Amino acid sequence: MLLKEAHAATSSVGSATVVIAMLERDGILRIANVGDCGLRVLRGGQIIFSTSPQEHYFDCPYQLSSESVGQTYQDAVVSTVEVTEKDTIVMGSDGLFDNVFDQEIVSTLAKHGDVSEAAKALADLAREHSVDSSYDSPYSIEARTRGFDVPVWKKALGFKLTGGKLDDITVIVGRVVRSHES
Repeated sequence: MLLKEAHAATSSVGSATVVIAMLERDGILRIANVGDCGLRVLRGGQIIFSTSPQEHYFDCPYQLSSESVGQTYQDAVVSTVEVTEKDTIVMGSDGLFDNVFDQEIVSTLAKHGDVSEAAKALADLAREHSVDSSYDSPYSIEARTRGFDVPVWKKALGFKLTGGKLDDITVIVGRVVRSHES
């Protein structure tokens, strides 16, 4: 497995979340995920597959690490999904998924036929949301669901925890095309 080899070859101190995907010739997309990076597969304007984040507790994702305190490739959630021609694959760091709702991903992809333009548009949208303190982001909604919110006195005044999440933002968009075997 690619993730196992990459993990074994790493000697640097530190940790990271990771999602990798490999499309087989038979149309099977193989995915390995550690942490809160994510992947979505869209077909006909609908999300047909989505990875789920792995975390110890809220805002503390699993992280692949060279140190004994972190996770290893063995902690990866491995998934497969059958894809067809014209399916769109969106991969991203939590900076995308903490700031952009799935429906916004769908609508952004509908506006941009080119995958490079779509990736840039999604990254730009995530960045805009991440610095908007009034935006009710996926991250702020999840935080409130998990019991994190503004102090009680602010709640009494009608306030609630809102805002995007400043973070690194990485987005990759790809489209499945027919293989031209020789």
